[in-house]
Amino acid sequence: MKKTSLLLQWLLLLLPLTASLSPSPSNVVDGDCSDKCGNVTVPYPFGIGDRKCAISAPFLLNCNSSAVLVFGKNIPVTNISVEEGTFSAVISAVSRCYNKTDPARNRTTLGRAIKLGGGPFRLSNVHNRLTAFGCNTLAFMTDKAGTFGTGCVSLCGRGRVPAAANSTSELCSGIGCCQSAIPQGLKLRTLNFTVSRARSRGRNNSASNPCDYAFLTDVRSFDFGRVKLSELPERNPRNSKAAIEWVVEEKTCKKAKSKSKSNSSSYACRENSNCVYSENGNGYRCLCQPGFTGNPYLGCQDINECEEAENYPCHGRCKNTKGSYTCSCPIGMRGDGKVACQLSSVTAIVAVTGCIILLFTIVLLTFIIYKRRKREKNFLLNGGMLLEHQRVRIFKESELSKATKNYDPAHFLGEGGFGHVYKGILPDNTLVAIKKPKDSIDKAQTINQEFQHEIAIVSQVNHVNVVKVVGLCLETKLPLLVYEFIPNGTLFDHIHKQRSKVMSTWKHRLRIATEIAQALDYLHSLANPPIIHGDIKSTNILLDEGFRAKVADFGASVLIYPDQTTAVLNKIQGTLGYLDPEYLVTGDLTPMSDVYSFGVVMVELLTGEKPYGSSTRTGEKVNLIQYFLNSVGDMNLGRIVNFGAIRDGEMEEIEAFAEVARRCLSFSGMKRPAMKEVAEELERLRKLNENSSWGSNRKGENGGEETEYLLRKDGDESCSLSFSGFSEVLIGTTEEQPTAETHSNVSMNMESYEFCR
Repeated sequence: MKKTSLLLQWLLLLLPLTASLSPSPSNVVDGDCSDKCGNVTVPYPFGIGDRKCAISAPFLLNCNSSAVLVFGKNIPVTNISVEEGTFSAVISAVSRCYNKTDPARNRTTLGRAIKLGGGPFRLSNVHNRLTAFGCNTLAFMTDKAGTFGTGCVSLCGRGRVPAAANSTSELCSGIGCCQSAIPQGLKLRTLNFTVSRARSRGRNNSASNPCDYAFLTDVRSFDFGRVKLSELPERNPRNSKAAIEWVVEEKTCKKAKSKSKSNSSSYACRENSNCVYSENGNGYRCLCQPGFTGNPYLGCQDINECEEAENYPCHGRCKNTKGSYTCSCPIGMRGDGKVACQLSSVTAIVAVTGCIILLFTIVLLTFIIYKRRKREKNFLLNGGMLLEHQRVRIFKESELSKATKNYDPAHFLGEGGFGHVYKGILPDNTLVAIKKPKDSIDKAQTINQEFQHEIAIVSQVNHVNVVKVVGLCLETKLPLLVYEFIPNGTLFDHIHKQRSKVMSTWKHRLRIATEIAQALDYLHSLANPPIIHGDIKSTNILLDEGFRAKVADFGASVLIYPDQTTAVLNKIQGTLGYLDPEYLVTGDLTPMSDVYSFGVVMVELLTGEKPYGSSTRTGEKVNLIQYFLNSVGDMNLGRIVNFGAIRDGEMEEIEAFAEVARRCLSFSGMKRPAMKEVAEELERLRKLNENSSWGSNRKGENGGEETEYLLRKDGDESCSLSFSGFSEVLIGTTEEQPTAETHSNVSMNMESYEFCR
């Protein structure tokens, strides 16, 4: 090898023109600029190819045909770090190989001269080391002017290199290798690297390590374990990576900023970045401000520290702010949340209080769950599974409580044997009457499967003269019944107490009787299955705002299924004075039982007398029904009719009306007319009255009396027998009642029955 080859020149051309070192007018990367060369990323301020892609000419790199990023003319670049202000350049080692067949060459020194130009680039004195490998090897690095020099010597025991050489720099300590630091601020000018081997008194070791090496390397990336001194460099070229530092401009930050006042784009550092000085010579570069990330030459973006808990710890509540974040300790703790939070002195008190509150909450929830399950249990026991599929509305207990203002006494309408009745106002302002059972009533006596079926059927009854069941509540121990609100009280009150104008004319009495008959005809003939009311009386007939009759209270009602004509009950149900005598004897309740009771109501309308007790005329106790039958038989109706003046022609209608009543009151049910026949006959009489001169001249004589109440608290002149189911009188009064002795002449052979007192 020629002597001139001892010094290999390593040229890093950096375009030394001073004018080219200034930043370009704009540091916004053009969209056509590429930031990749092979697998190497080229961040701004560096660029590839076109001058506009880099901040200035020295930062313009080339990407050759082999996709290798090249700095200067032929220096490969493998990595560029904007944050550290460095890039890694691949350089070749200086080597000297020995041949025992040519001893003269052993004293020959092989070197390389590297001409390094000026510019904003410097060798990193922090990361780079002059490194030599070999035995008895001398390595030197000097500049051309001789202003500095550095070197090291590598020795081997008996000429051997330790086999345990690896990537840790501590193993390079003079045995087989050596390292030496380089001075600070070393710009890339001409540098000389030389390597030689000193004479050894020992045996020749050229066989085991024929070559010596010297190179500049970045100690962070060099792997000593890869060095094999037994191989020749032409077979295994020695390359290393050197760290080269750069600044964007060789100016002070103050000067660069002052220049930017006249040309804002000349200052390299963009939004949220700081100007920092290089520690390895003159010039500045840019770094993102704390709390920001990105490329400071293009503008830094805020870091959301709360999403990067590994890098920005927070032991409390994290809140991102611009360029930073806050971390406050949780309630009850104190300290710096970024470091650690500690329990405060009040935490124990808060914990105890929290436990008490938690315990109270658990108890409250347990109570709520218990109440809810109790309501669900009552709902099932009261037949909710059957009734919820019917047309009847199922109310919640809370709805009815709200409708009555928690059963406020101001909403109380009255009281009966079964329960209390309250006026309620639903959310849509609909008025209803809510019957709340008494808690003392035996549930087994009142709630059974028959009631469930009865409610399911009665709820489907839809007739203008039948009080509508709006719905019921099944969440209570005993069901609550909800009816439409009827404002004008009972027929009983209008006949016997109020003496209202609507009762002063035959026309209205006939109309009311006709409406009652039509309702009963509907229940007997059109309902499916047919319904026997079982307790027809004047207190169970209500008058609405137009004084239209409404049949109410189906507590004693029974259903007649196909192939069934009567209902056999365990005990008598109904009210004395209205009870069918045949039913009292046989115990068989039939539709004809309702016909008889209706006949009694007809007599009340004719005479104005109660079916029991003393006569309002004579004050003597009389049997009203027998007295009526005798008067009809004697053709002497005039002595029993008791209402306003009778007009011409009306007496014939009254006689026909009385004849219908007489037939209804026959002792034998076989001799009584069906309700359909009764309704048709009364409807004929009503039309006859309306078409007659005396009827047409009295339209609108109801007097407009509308007394808005459903129940009156003043005594109940009706007497009810106790009965199963919901045998309850919706409306009534409580005057002196007839006792069982009054009807002692009636012979009954029943299993069990009770009279009310």
